[in-house]
Amino acid sequence: MLNKPETYRNNVLFADESKFNIFGSDRRIMVWRRKNEELNPKNLVGTVKYGGEGVLVWGCMSATGLGNSVFIDSIINHALYLNILRDNLILSAQNLGIGNNFVFYQDNDPKHTALNVRLWCLYNCPQNLQTPPQSPYLNPIEHIWRELEVRA
Repeated sequence: MLNKPETYRNNVLFADESKFNIFGSDRRIMVWRRKNEELNPKNLVGTVKYGGEGVLVWGCMSATGLGNSVFIDSIINHALYLNILRDNLILSAQNLGIGNNFVFYQDNDPKHTALNVRLWCLYNCPQNLQTPPQSPYLNPIEHIWRELEVRA
């Protein structure tokens, strides 16, 4: 990306999905406390039986701003992911002012690399930034997910 002109970078549309917990966490939380302080409210973490609820969000962004967001209330598979792309990706690119000549970036999640998704992308967004397998995840949309998580 460093060798590409700024006009190229400005036309990249990054997409990803992330899960946000409405209450609590999916993982075990460890706390350190002094002896006889285990019931002190500052040392307690609320829980919900069966883990509480969460929401999965798909979103996209470019250098010019944020695209559409989709709240997903079921498990996402390649068919649902394809519907999300059909309904939101090109519309977001147009709304962000990068038109139909954008470069699409997504990670190598199996639902992103399913045959039906790859074929749709081939015909609807033929310029794709390829991510090597097992590469570090460098999608800048991760910073937006982190900010949403902190503010929630």
